[in-house]
Amino acid sequence: MTQIASEAAPRRNELTVRSLILGALITVIFTAANVYFGLKAALTFASSIPAAVISMAVLRAFSGGTIQENNIVQTVASAAGALASVVFVLPGLIMIGWWTHFPFWMTFALCAFGGILGVTYSIPLRRALVTGSDLPYPEGVACAEVLKVGAGQAADPGAEAGLEVAASNAGLWAVIWGGLVSAAYLVVVNTQVFAGDVAKYFRVGRGATGFDFGLSLALFGVGHLVGLWVGVAMLVGILIAWAGAVPILFSMATHAGPVSDAALDIWAHKVRFIGAGQIGVAAVWSLVKLARPVLGGLTSALAASRARKASGSASLALEEQDLPIGWTAIITGACLVAIGGVLAFLAHQGGLGAATGPLVIGGLVYVVVIGLFVSTVCGYMAGLIGSSNSPVSGVGILAVLLAAFLMGAVIRPLVGADAGPALVAFSLFATAFVFSAAIIGNDNLQDLKTGQLVGATPWKQQVALIVGVIVGALVIPPVLDLLNKAYGFAGVPGVNPAHALAAPQASLISTLAKGVIQGQLDWSLIRIGMMMGAVVVVVDEVLGLLKLPRLAPLAVGLGIYLPMSTTLTVVVGAIAGAAFDRRAEQRADGGGLKQLGVLLASGLIVGEGLMGVILAAVVVASGKSTPLAVVGDSFLPMGEVLGVVAFVALLVGLYAWIGRLSAGASRPSLQS
Repeated sequence: MTQIASEAAPRRNELTVRSLILGALITVIFTAANVYFGLKAALTFASSIPAAVISMAVLRAFSGGTIQENNIVQTVASAAGALASVVFVLPGLIMIGWWTHFPFWMTFALCAFGGILGVTYSIPLRRALVTGSDLPYPEGVACAEVLKVGAGQAADPGAEAGLEVAASNAGLWAVIWGGLVSAAYLVVVNTQVFAGDVAKYFRVGRGATGFDFGLSLALFGVGHLVGLWVGVAMLVGILIAWAGAVPILFSMATHAGPVSDAALDIWAHKVRFIGAGQIGVAAVWSLVKLARPVLGGLTSALAASRARKASGSASLALEEQDLPIGWTAIITGACLVAIGGVLAFLAHQGGLGAATGPLVIGGLVYVVVIGLFVSTVCGYMAGLIGSSNSPVSGVGILAVLLAAFLMGAVIRPLVGADAGPALVAFSLFATAFVFSAAIIGNDNLQDLKTGQLVGATPWKQQVALIVGVIVGALVIPPVLDLLNKAYGFAGVPGVNPAHALAAPQASLISTLAKGVIQGQLDWSLIRIGMMMGAVVVVVDEVLGLLKLPRLAPLAVGLGIYLPMSTTLTVVVGAIAGAAFDRRAEQRADGGGLKQLGVLLASGLIVGEGLMGVILAAVVVASGKSTPLAVVGDSFLPMGEVLGVVAFVALLVGLYAWIGRLSAGASRPSLQS
């Protein structure tokens, strides 16, 4: 067992009470925002760099602050923010009618035990994929540079010149003002003085199409963060859906009523399954491409580990000390016992008593084997392309398909056809545990890379990761339940579709599980999507061979599958963000200005996400779906004009403001 030496280095502040408290407070904010935004837009944002900037600004007021202590803060916040991606699965239990609300302790268990498994899985992977690997870890390196500059330890003069603005109080102002503006804008949207989107549907020959642009500053911020070519790929998906599939399918039948209703119905019940097939192919292809480098990286790391042992090194530096393997085994075992208890309770609750033993044993094997596999794959993908770009939702789709096939083929013959709903719920539970482990594995290795670059102690960072998971697991259930009561989820009986949260991944995952187990899936549309996905993959690979910008297959699938009110705004944000970055590169302070743009975009997302949760509480307390409305539906045409004008003016003003801020403006101002 690796011993943690106490005498190896001078004392320094690292895993402190104040770092855990500050990390937990930031966690509450970012996790709540990510839950709301994950349900609304099917996207979450990486919180490492914003959390690091906030931490540096706050801890600067106290004595003894260190770069390692700031790293602990961002580690806690990052782990919990990542865990919010579990909303890509959990609402499916509402959608299939298994739950009517989110029971606190059951939801907590699904998040916490799966997430802690993700932490323990990442411990042996650290040497394989971080210290013993040449993976770039783009987000982990960027976060480390921000922390270094904040501590006056920039790696080189160029790095300091590029990041000094973002690592100072200017970065904090960018996050704060971005959040305040997007929160205030959402409040005005809820008064209905500003419209929430601008939509128009119309006939084109025998077909029909339209556009729907969501007036959301947060969605615009997401576009800025994902980048130009991801935005272009999503635009291709939008065109496939709304310039191709919807008009063609519309023209094949006679429709009564408004064109908008018929077009949206075709997209929701047919075209989205084409997108599902596209997403599935993109996810499989991503894993196939990564299989060889993952195996190669693990093989070389194991060889290096054997060489270190053969050299007879008796002690390890602080920077190489992981949690002892004994503690890791105890924590892992405790999580698996708890998971087994949850699965046994679910089997009993669902009337599956005759198959409880096989379900629990099989479920644990599934969680251990598949969980470790996807954690490894997702960790490698995070190192290769960054945790924000890693197709974790595609991994979730594959995991639920495997679980559903196993339930249908092995368990259903034991319990009978009437147990179908319970087996669907069991599949979603098992997938939620695996998904929690996968998203934490996806995030943790990025954080451990940051720690390696700033001289952190791995075991202390691993403790912080567990704390972040637990805090996130405490925050997620009440936020989910509040949003369910206030808005509900699209497709659930009795929920107002005008206000419902889309939760598209959860809808897809639950539909796939139900369709596989109960034989209700329309495979014809999914097969069309799979063939289209294969074509997009080929195009993407050809573009890569020609050294041209790539066409991300998963982003194309999301453009087909997600509501256009979400994707079109993300596309515009991606184009505007690329234009901003290009202009920033022409300035002497271009690196710092680009980083301020990232922080501003993060603030836009956090502000709207938090205000969405607050407004949900107002909706629940008032019992009204639009408690802040001051005008009626007749004001909508004017609301669209006012909303568009304000939307554009605020974004132009904010971009101009951070330009002045980067250049050294002494006082932040929203005036342009």
